[in-house]
Amino acid sequence: MTLKQIVLDDIKDAMRAKEAMKLTTLRMLTAAIKQREVDERIELTEADVVALVQKSIKQRRESVAAFELGGRAELAAAELAEIAILEKYLPQQLSAAELDALIAQAMSTAGVSPGAGAPGMGKVMAVLKPLLAGRADMQSVSALLKSKLA
Repeated sequence: MTLKQIVLDDIKDAMRAKEAMKLTTLRMLTAAIKQREVDERIELTEADVVALVQKSIKQRRESVAAFELGGRAELAAAELAEIAILEKYLPQQLSAAELDALIAQAMSTAGVSPGAGAPGMGKVMAVLKPLLAGRADMQSVSALLKSKLA
C-alpha cells in the first residue's frame, strides 16, 4: 500500500473517530499532494510524497518558532500537534550512531577529511542527501557535518 493510500485511509478513520485535528492535517497533506500532481501533471512517487510530508513539517516548525516569538503559545501548540501527526508518515528515522556512520562514509566517498572546513560541505551533502531521503532532518545533519568539518 502506498503512502498516499495510507493517508487516504487514515482520513477515513479520522472521520469515523471524529478526530478533527488529525482530519484537518491529513486533508491539508492530501491537498498538497493533489496540487502538485495537477500542477506538474504527474503521479507522485513515494519519495515525492515523503518530501511533501517533510516540507509540511518544516513549514509547521517555522510557524511554531514565529508563534512562540509572538507569544501565541496556543497556536504553537496546535502546530506541534500537527507535526506529531505528520511525523507518523515519515520513514523510520536514523539513530545518532547510524547517522555518524553515514556521514563518515559520505566524507570518505567525497574525499573530504575532517577539519576541511566549509569548502567540503557541499560535496559531502551532495553524497548524503540521497542516502538520507526522509530518514533524517537535513538541518540537524548539516549542523553535525559542520561540527565534523570545523
